[in-house]
Amino acid sequence: MSQTFCSLDSPLGRLLLMADAAGLTDVILPGEGKAPAAEATEGGLLVAAAADQLTEWFAGRRDAFEVPLAPRGTPFQQQVWQALCAIRYGTTATYGDVASAIGRPTATRAVGAANGRNPLPIIVPCHRVIGADGTLTGYSGGGGLATKRWLLAHEQSVASPSTRA
Repeated sequence: MSQTFCSLDSPLGRLLLMADAAGLTDVILPGEGKAPAAEATEGGLLVAAAADQLTEWFAGRRDAFEVPLAPRGTPFQQQVWQALCAIRYGTTATYGDVASAIGRPTATRAVGAANGRNPLPIIVPCHRVIGADGTLTGYSGGGGLATKRWLLAHEQSVASPSTRA
């Protein structure tokens, strides 16, 4: 399947967005060291739309994304990632909340592992998942917990775009 990609300058640094014909496959945060396949093509409608929507999100004008997603993962990971998308902008949920949402209330560790393998950070908002005691726990993307803190603070500092007049 052919892959397209683009780069996006953001407050976190340069993001790399990758897609295939099915949808957006990856959002690579700075410092992750992933690169598109050698045969990938720069540009394309899908990665351009994702870049535009992320730009709006960083500017506080968007709280949800409308690009087709095609993350690669196991059926369990897909289920977790879908549940992450249900966590409202500017709010948080615990790993236990996510485990319960997918009907697997004892699978908190597995949910944590799936959360850490999320290939679409920000768009699939894994940064909104916190520990049961309300503390910030690991973040596998970019600058680790500093990135997670920034993403949560950004969302909490901006009134939900869909509720603005």
